[in-house]
Amino acid sequence: MKQRGLGNQGLIVSAQGLGCMGMSNTYGPADEAESIATLHRAIDLGVNFFDTAEVYGPYHNEELLGRALKGRRQEVILATKFGFDLREGARLGVTSDPARIRAAVEGSLQRLGTDHIDLLYQHRIDPQVPIEEVVGVMSELVRAGKVRYLGLSEAGVANIRRAHAVHPISALQSEYSLWERNLEAEIIPVLRELGIGLVPFSPLGRGFLAGTAKRAEEYAPSDFRHQDPRLQGPNFDANMAAAQAVRELAEARGLTAGQVALAWVMHQGEDIVPIPGTRRRANLEQNAAAADVTLGIDEIAALETVLSQVAGPRYSKERMATVDR
Repeated sequence: MKQRGLGNQGLIVSAQGLGCMGMSNTYGPADEAESIATLHRAIDLGVNFFDTAEVYGPYHNEELLGRALKGRRQEVILATKFGFDLREGARLGVTSDPARIRAAVEGSLQRLGTDHIDLLYQHRIDPQVPIEEVVGVMSELVRAGKVRYLGLSEAGVANIRRAHAVHPISALQSEYSLWERNLEAEIIPVLRELGIGLVPFSPLGRGFLAGTAKRAEEYAPSDFRHQDPRLQGPNFDANMAAAQAVRELAEARGLTAGQVALAWVMHQGEDIVPIPGTRRRANLEQNAAAADVTLGIDEIAALETVLSQVAGPRYSKERMATVDR
């Protein structure tokens, strides 16, 4: 697979990464053997950019990657995140207290079985701790050799600018797809002004653009999608009708709907590296093939027109409160 650069500091990764969150029960029961086989297959296909976080599980996802990557650590770029207040397995809000950051990184290093993290993100902005203080601690970890590059997740324009003034930020992670384009008006222009890459999560709209989504109530209460407003009631019907355009184009081109959706994201710029999540080799192979798909100008315009309006907010009110917008 071709490679792309994130930021201006020399972080080079595969043009498409792998989101690992779903390997730890977020989307239903985990299958560790298949997850590890998927991670190994990703490396074989040239996908070397793996995304995890201490909160996934919590902790289980980093431990899984640590086991899977024994003997292969040098072949991959590992990204992980800190920023949630985790106590006795429960998430109790956000925290970027300096002591907590240092402890979180030590825990991640141990679970991942490595002496350095390639890309460390603040998972969510903590309104109680100035971003300058947060990035100051993160930059200390860079100087100590425990972290190579820094990132932010779901940060807004003001905090991106303030963070970058303390230490170069290589990547912003946020949701971006045909399904969710809120970054285009303000965030992406600032990223390009400052030389920061974009790492879109949920580039397939949590399965909607791939044609695999079900109504929210069909998912178990423990499944993240059970609370997704866009999968509920009339929102589901409206969004499924809009996503038909993706499926029709895919059929006409002999592609999968997911490949079309991923190709659209990758066409938005060489500084964008999507991280579609999967825990199965078959899905991984389909996703990876999207890196070689070319969409025409007319095809892109048609998709954007049909999907210009999506029914329902991207998160529940509680989850949206943690997004710095």
